[in-house]
Amino acid sequence: MSATAAEPTAGSRRLGLPVVVLALAQLVISLDYSIVYVALPEIGAGLGFSDHDLQWVVSAYVVTTGGFLLLGGRAADLLGRRRMFVLATAIYAASSLIGGLAQSPGVLLAVRAAQGIGGSLLFPATLSLINTTYAEGPVRNRALAIWAAAGAGGLCFGSLLGGVLVHGYGWPSVFLVNVPVALTLAVLGRMLFPADPPRDRTRRFDAAGALAATAGLTLVVFLLVYAPAQGWTRSTSLAAAGMGLVFLVLFAAIERRAPDPLVPVRLFLNRGLVKATAVAALFSATFSSLPYFLTLYFQAVRGYDAFVTGLCFLLPAVVVAAGTQAGPPAVARFGMLRLLVGGLAAGAVGALALVPAVSSDGSYLSLLPGIVLISLGQGSAWTALWIAAASGIAPGDQGIASGIASTSLQVGGAVGLALLVAAASGIGQQSSSADLLDGIRTALFVMSGALALGALTALMARRATSS
Repeated sequence: MSATAAEPTAGSRRLGLPVVVLALAQLVISLDYSIVYVALPEIGAGLGFSDHDLQWVVSAYVVTTGGFLLLGGRAADLLGRRRMFVLATAIYAASSLIGGLAQSPGVLLAVRAAQGIGGSLLFPATLSLINTTYAEGPVRNRALAIWAAAGAGGLCFGSLLGGVLVHGYGWPSVFLVNVPVALTLAVLGRMLFPADPPRDRTRRFDAAGALAATAGLTLVVFLLVYAPAQGWTRSTSLAAAGMGLVFLVLFAAIERRAPDPLVPVRLFLNRGLVKATAVAALFSATFSSLPYFLTLYFQAVRGYDAFVTGLCFLLPAVVVAAGTQAGPPAVARFGMLRLLVGGLAAGAVGALALVPAVSSDGSYLSLLPGIVLISLGQGSAWTALWIAAASGIAPGDQGIASGIASTSLQVGGAVGLALLVAAASGIGQQSSSADLLDGIRTALFVMSGALALGALTALMARRATSS
């Protein structure tokens, strides 16, 4: 019996508890990316990280998530969505417990890598569960809006929650808070979601392709995180580039001959998925990089502590959530592409508005117009992105389709942050206030330009399609 044939029929139904569980799982993924930002100074001091190595508390999570997403997406399709959901949340719980008890930099970096692997399994499992539980159309769009609100809001809410936890309980709390949440999700996932159908033995897992893709993508993401700070000509950078290229070429060769490839070529005939993959890279390179620069501004320029810095992200989290909820009715009224263009354009204007507001003595109120615009754009674009990625995809390919789009999201984030930091002259926690201000403004200019170019390109593509 095929996996596709055995899928439960997704119909028009009330959203119910399953979408709440899936949204909470997405919240955990997003929180684990951003919650450590405001905790970095205390983590560095508590465990003895050097300034050079502290960035890897964030980067280790990004590298392993980006490298393993294709593997996680196909595993959800072939090995079972519920099974991958439960396994991934269990990995989160175990690694977070170890992270909260860590006494050395090496252990904490290993924990962050394990959390990234958990995220790479959980993200496609969660998204494919939504797309196979709810029928394509208004019902699925509403479910995706709730899921998207948790994901996009988590990028901002993570800084708020991290600030509150670090202020009250110290840096280990940003890891330990995951343990009961992840365990609860594992239990609820086992109870709420239907049992996975028997595996279709005519479909092969393509283990060789999965290993080659995972190795190649992990090395590429590592290169994009490591090289901008340490140098593109260092032996580590050259080795990562060379081996990454070898594995990706090997992956392409394997896919040409595989009877059931890890990434079926037919998926790239779906225009919605192709557009979503491109927008995902731009989204992560711009919107997802903003908390890094705002955290530097709040802490290193304005001198806010972790708690106050976290509070500064409360409004963006609320506005992002509002933007995601406006997505489904906006898609119904204006269409998906118009919503994407509008979201990117709002982000471009918002980033530009932040440039003059970022100053050594400016008030938080002066930041609000830019923050509100960029947060609305982020929320609406995020919802439209995942509606586009799921449209017209067969149930048996939902996992790998979400894996393709989310891989683009992770790689785009790594590339974008590296380029923005390079454009900002490599600013960091140890930079002077004047250098920080100049660098942050430069990054905002570049961010605004990239979003404006993305909106213009999407608009031109829409006109070309309609003509």
